Amino acid sequence: MPTPRNRISDEDYEKALYHLQVELVCFQRDLIAKRGRVLVLIEGRDGAGKDGTIKRIVEHLSPRETRVVALPKPSDREQSQWYFQRFIAHLPAASEFVLFNRSWYNRAGVEPVMGFCTPDEVEEFYGTVIAFEAMLVRSGIRLFKYYLDIGKEEQRERLAERRKDPLKQWKVSPIDAMAMKKWSAYSKARDEMFRRSNSALAPWRIVRADNKKLARLNLIRDLLLDLPYRHKKRALLTPDPQIVLNYYDGLIEDGIIAP
Repeated sequence: MPTPRNRISDEDYEKALYHLQVELVCFQRDLIAKRGRVLVLIEGRDGAGKDGTIKRIVEHLSPRETRVVALPKPSDREQSQWYFQRFIAHLPAASEFVLFNRSWYNRAGVEPVMGFCTPDEVEEFYGTVIAFEAMLVRSGIRLFKYYLDIGKEEQRERLAERRKDPLKQWKVSPIDAMAMKKWSAYSKARDEMFRRSNSALAPWRIVRADNKKLARLNLIRDLLLDLPYRHKKRALLTPDPQIVLNYYDGLIEDGIIAP
């Protein structure tokens, strides 16, 4: 696949973002009126741009019907529960738009790579996750799964910038320090996650995110294009197919995502 367009001027970015945020407001008004439920999972490596993407999505939405969920590590009590149990309380109710900044897919990525769970627990997760997500979709929740993918050098630069920025110190963690050292292990876990948790009802969508601004715009376009709402301006909602694409079995071998 060709390298995606990797530049956009600040002026063009701000203009495009404004129009997409207006569309998000239109979508949410319709969601509230129809009492729909939408759940978006945002996954990706450390530094991939998850926080910034979510911030632009929710910036002008209703705080009453919009929730961002970023759960801390599980408590001792939660560790004794069914793995998915602590996520259930945060699922959307009628009229709600919920975004998970990392999700139950910690069990497929961070936890096994960092040794926070056992191989048996990982296997239990994969034996359950497709059925769990199918239950959510069949209950009426519209579920979207996005993975923001970046290259190794891009991650290195972003994590270095994060450590220098006094306004981003809350993002710095011991996990970040291991991100580069365990790059290959994270790649292997990511690839297994795609292969074993992609399904027709809940497919993975890959966002090539080396350019944060283009990643944000195209993820929002892709999301809105697939959501039903009145007065949709389709001309604004054509994602770049070189930036956002559905997972397929040969994607890894084709070199579409970072090795």
